[in-house]
Amino acid sequence: MLAQHDMDCGGSDGACASIMLVPSPRSDEHEDNCACAGEYLRARARDNEDDCACATENQAIAWQLAPQTIFQPLTTDKVLLANPAVDGSLMVLDRQAAALFAALTAPPPESNCAPASRLVNDCAPPFPAEQVRGLTRQGQRMGLLVQAESNCACAATDPTCGLPRAVPVALTAWLHLTDRCNLRCDYCYLPHVREDMSPGTGRAAIDATFRSAIANGFEQVKLKYAGGEPLLRFPLIMELHQYAQKQAEEHGLGLEGVVLSNGTLLTGSMASTLCALGLRLMISLDGLGAYHDAHRRYAGGRGSFADVAEAVDLALAHGLTPSISVTVSSRTAEGLADVMAWILARELPFSLNFYRENDLSASHEDMRLDEQKIIAGMLAAFKVIEENLPRRPFLGGIIDRADLSIGHTHTCGVGQNYLVFDQNGQVAKCQMLIRKPVTDAHAADALALVRADRLGVQNVSVDEKEGCRDCPWKYWCAGGCPLATYRATGRYDVKSPNCNIYRALFPAALRLEGLRLLKYQDDPEVVEKIVI
Repeated sequence: MLAQHDMDCGGSDGACASIMLVPSPRSDEHEDNCACAGEYLRARARDNEDDCACATENQAIAWQLAPQTIFQPLTTDKVLLANPAVDGSLMVLDRQAAALFAALTAPPPESNCAPASRLVNDCAPPFPAEQVRGLTRQGQRMGLLVQAESNCACAATDPTCGLPRAVPVALTAWLHLTDRCNLRCDYCYLPHVREDMSPGTGRAAIDATFRSAIANGFEQVKLKYAGGEPLLRFPLIMELHQYAQKQAEEHGLGLEGVVLSNGTLLTGSMASTLCALGLRLMISLDGLGAYHDAHRRYAGGRGSFADVAEAVDLALAHGLTPSISVTVSSRTAEGLADVMAWILARELPFSLNFYRENDLSASHEDMRLDEQKIIAGMLAAFKVIEENLPRRPFLGGIIDRADLSIGHTHTCGVGQNYLVFDQNGQVAKCQMLIRKPVTDAHAADALALVRADRLGVQNVSVDEKEGCRDCPWKYWCAGGCPLATYRATGRYDVKSPNCNIYRALFPAALRLEGLRLLKYQDDPEVVEKIVI
């Protein structure tokens, strides 16, 4: 039952207040070891109230739900409304607001309309004009309402006409500081030769990244210090990031940096230095105890969990909050719930990433993704999240390469806004293809050459993928990792081999976000509560 203040119909006109909950603006702080789409796409809502470019002034406007909009019952008296095509277009509605939406919009398909209709209560249409204007303004701002096709000529050719568009803002570069590593993880794609990046090569890679950022109109550069194990080259991390800071200041660009580590070599001094440099830390942790050790062991065969867990607590003790990257395989799925409880108890950002088979890991058949095992393990982890809902957002990293926090057409930045520099300054499109360079750090515009390459991995738009075009989740999923798809099918323009897993999990993940908004609805740092 709704709280009394949510259903106070005692006003002079007898109208109910409508409540809408939307996430407050806050970046999803998770990190992982991939070219994530969320790092380069950002929707910019237009300032004017007429979001449809072809609308005329003083036109009588009819409204409809934006294409791809999803109605999902959340509780007995709340419904979640979301549009995967648009960044930030997710809100929780009370019964009054849901009724308003149902009354205001042209009827969507019956399967979408029914949940809203069931929530209509005694405060029925007609609604006060002020409420209608308020809901229209918020729905349009969130990309959930668009003008009906009859009022927008461009809608016939562009079903997303009028919606806020996601635009690239950051160029991300992977700096492979060393191929050496003290672990021998079963899913690693590297042979771990004893080769290091020199300071000169590192500076050349940073110069190349900034040249491409400027040439292609990016506002920001993000550097991923990786390997191998990058903490083996910690002095080089400090030197290169200080150099990058000077370049960013000189060129007027934003700069982010993250160290992608197994955590085993972290010291208190390193943690303090990372804080001082403004660097983030990502640590790989695939489970508790034997589950983690089943994936990630030292070269001598000893498990690494105890050292990784100690590193996480050491980082926290020095004011550095690490992001936890969990690789999920059939070998470890059963332990997901326990590691999720461990992560949430420490209030850490996280990402759950599915194992991707490669030439060096193919012999480990027990890691291949068994749909039933992965779905069961993930749902068990979701149950733990529901019982310990965090303040920080998690939709950007909760299901593999899908990013439910932002609408995007490409799974990742490969071939779009991503550069991978190996230890010798060669440039590849993806770190998993680091042995297949396209150009090098001395190119005038390395990104232009990466984008032009038609021989390597092709990261095509989800709108071009067979099996994805009519999927309501396509702008959150974007069709999955192109390398994994190609390995399974020999094609880049088809849906992911993990599609059934994704589709089974997306509604549950969306529900978790709705419950998070309800839990923190009175915390303005987490939720924007709109009363109309």
